[in-house]
Amino acid sequence: MEKGMGVFDEICSEKREVNTLILEHTVALAVEIAREGREGRKIGTLFVVGDTDEVMRKSRPLILDPLLGHPDADKHISDPNVRETLKELAQLDGAFVVSDDGVVVSAARYIDSVSDALNLPLGLGSRHMAGASVSSRTRAVAVVVSESSMVRVFDNGELISEIIPEVWMWNGFNSRLKGETSTRQDKDVTVVSRAE
Repeated sequence: MEKGMGVFDEICSEKREVNTLILEHTVALAVEIAREGREGRKIGTLFVVGDTDEVMRKSRPLILDPLLGHPDADKHISDPNVRETLKELAQLDGAFVVSDDGVVVSAARYIDSVSDALNLPLGLGSRHMAGASVSSRTRAVAVVVSESSMVRVFDNGELISEIIPEVWMWNGFNSRLKGETSTRQDKDVTVVSRAE
């Protein structure tokens, strides 16, 4: 994947305080999962990018971690084999933790959620709450894939972007972003981002 995909530029900017190339790889993978699902069904998942040590402290394994013990060199998010493995593991409950170096350090993590100071739009589920919460309590960015094929990105506890992988499915789509937004479209992906 090349740096500067255009449509993801606003999401994957330096202001996110995570590795922008790794965030691009993660968002692109999230869009693939939203678009393709797995074995004929839509699935949801959560990726947390950056501030790995703090994210690991604010989470715990739901099951035995399927990535534990594998060499870091075999767990890079840009590797096509790893991406296919992650698509399979996305069927499990829990989040993926991705380091700023692009290593997927853990899978099937339960993210400790604190909702006191969060102001999320109504109708978003617990996966979105976990993503908003972890992004508010760490320097990480959360990328949430919902089972409705929508990808949402959270930074500093706020919803900053919504990605609609299949525009034709979303006639009459109303964004949940508050305030002024900008919209970018490329092929069959539309990105609605909060104007900053």
